[in-house]
Amino acid sequence: MQESRCVNGDGEAIDAVLTDLAQVSNSRERASKLFQWLIHPINHKNFFRDTWEKKPLLIKRKDPEYYKGLFSTAEFDQILRNEDVQFGVNLDVTSYTNGKRETHNPPGRALPFTVWDFYESGCSLRMLNPQAFSSKVWNVLSILQEQFGSMAGANVYLTPPGTQGFAPHYDDIEAFVVQLEGKKHWRVYNPMCEEDMLPVVSSPNFSQAEIGKPILEVVLEAGDLLYFPRGFIHQGDCLPDAHSLHITISSYQKNSWGDLLSKVVPAALQIAMEEDVEFRQGLPLEYLTYMGVQNSDQEDPRRAKFLSHIESLMQKLVTYAPVDAAVDHKARDFLHDCLPPMLTPEELASSVQGAPARWESGEAVNVAMPIRNQTRIRLIREGCARLCSDGEAVHLYYTADNSRVYHKEEPKSFEMRTEYTDAMEFLIHSYPKFVSVASLPCDSAEDKISLAEVLFERGIIHTEEPL
Repeated sequence: MQESRCVNGDGEAIDAVLTDLAQVSNSRERASKLFQWLIHPINHKNFFRDTWEKKPLLIKRKDPEYYKGLFSTAEFDQILRNEDVQFGVNLDVTSYTNGKRETHNPPGRALPFTVWDFYESGCSLRMLNPQAFSSKVWNVLSILQEQFGSMAGANVYLTPPGTQGFAPHYDDIEAFVVQLEGKKHWRVYNPMCEEDMLPVVSSPNFSQAEIGKPILEVVLEAGDLLYFPRGFIHQGDCLPDAHSLHITISSYQKNSWGDLLSKVVPAALQIAMEEDVEFRQGLPLEYLTYMGVQNSDQEDPRRAKFLSHIESLMQKLVTYAPVDAAVDHKARDFLHDCLPPMLTPEELASSVQGAPARWESGEAVNVAMPIRNQTRIRLIREGCARLCSDGEAVHLYYTADNSRVYHKEEPKSFEMRTEYTDAMEFLIHSYPKFVSVASLPCDSAEDKISLAEVLFERGIIHTEEPL
């Protein structure tokens, strides 16, 4: 891959960028390069050090072709014509007029006749999951989710000239506003208080009087990018002379230290209750008479003793914290959130999806799977599978069978036989190198081939050369 074309970004259309990225063998490196292209000319390491979760970032390129091909109004129209787009599920019709935000979704399928009539009457259109319909958006998000280690989502917004579709508000995601067509006037405001910084949930709609003066006011044109962290209030309106089409790429919803601790602390307490008698000792007989809100202003030495004991137990609780198990719980949630990988031509040819089995001359041919000891294999993506234990059994969770529609499928996993776990760990940690089936640390050659066949059939691994 030519470094300058993707990493330094010289205005290549998305097709050329993705073609170059397909030549990058390491999927984590591929994700890093795509993110670097997205925010060029800002260095991605500097971005995560100085800007991420801290402050907005504006990138003005004066290059309307930079994001060309990612999504367009023409594709929007084709999706309405050819796909089962449902109002309220896949598409919202919205307006914001005289300080009032409204949603105008009728029931049923969003057909072009109705949708474009709403647009002509001044309503904005929000496509909620373009990755379900657009292969380019699916490809981009399926790569970027490895960069974030968190679900990468997207909405597409089409706004008529001279209108606004949404009231001022803040979101619970990190937002990258990618301007695709036309232009849009944006205003971004600081969080109103510390409690609104990096919020857990999105805000209600604000009035103009509540939000004060913007810290950033700009007109985005095609090829520009605007980033703002969760908690930063924002609103966008169209100028009278042009429509606007943008896609907002988002990530890091419910991916905070607090979200991890919400899994660690209850589990730690359960373990402590089982293993430590101090956590099972009864509360003081009269604690209700000096503790609680109604007693919080009382001068009673028993309160200090009670609070000191709580502090002691909390400090002790840390020693029971099953942090790795909680991280695995978060990882399972992430793998369920993930889009399935969109395979490159080389990956397709060397995976189960490109296997040569077919119907020919009245019979099934090339059905046998010729995986042998010398066959070289690796994971299809670095983060596509994870071993997790529930204390009784080990399961392998994986993304290959996920749907492009968010949580349409249940989490995908299967129980890993004990004699396979070391080999699975070996495969995971060997990425991005291909390793021979013979090198898998299993007890027998039959076990090695059997494990490889199971992983190949489920789309978790591919071979160095097509079978």
